[in-house]
Amino acid sequence: MKVGVLALQGDFAEHNALLTKLGAVGREVRLPKHLEGLEGLIIPGGESTTLSRLMSLYHLREPIEKMAGQGKVIWGTCAGMIMMAQEITEGDPVPLELMDIGVLRNAFGRQVDSFEEDLQVAGFDSVPFHGVFIRAPAIIRVGREVEVLSTLPDGRPVAVRQDNLLATAFHPELTNDTRFHQHFLDLVAARRRSLTQ
Repeated sequence: MKVGVLALQGDFAEHNALLTKLGAVGREVRLPKHLEGLEGLIIPGGESTTLSRLMSLYHLREPIEKMAGQGKVIWGTCAGMIMMAQEITEGDPVPLELMDIGVLRNAFGRQVDSFEEDLQVAGFDSVPFHGVFIRAPAIIRVGREVEVLSTLPDGRPVAVRQDNLLATAFHPELTNDTRFHQHFLDLVAARRRSLTQ
């Protein structure tokens, strides 16, 4: 299974470690040529403004948009979710507009306001997923085609899926729980099967 992790900045090494734990190898993506042949891509957390500028600098926007249009699986975590959003509440960064969600950056405050929350996730077993929220964005609008997978106790969505697109406001790569990474790989495998039928 050929999947990649955008490695411009942020938590790409942590994502790769969990993929390796599951028996997959995540190719580090820094240039458009690194996307060739990939069946899925993770856009990790980091600093969304920096991430946006580096994606433009290295000409990665159009190839990633093309991947999404081809139905390849793309998962954004934290800053990656901001980049996937159709709209954000600020003028910068400029999102990829892949997913029909609206996002508010740093919705929960600064670094000192980071928090953790046990989450129930649709499709997972009954064991809560420990969500790590660091300068986390909030999903403030969900389109009709978007499925909410998990919410905070106050009802705010923090994990969503739209067909081949997945987004989480928190950092699954900062835990030892591999269920979200396994879900990502399962989506990639399901798409592969659909293409061969």
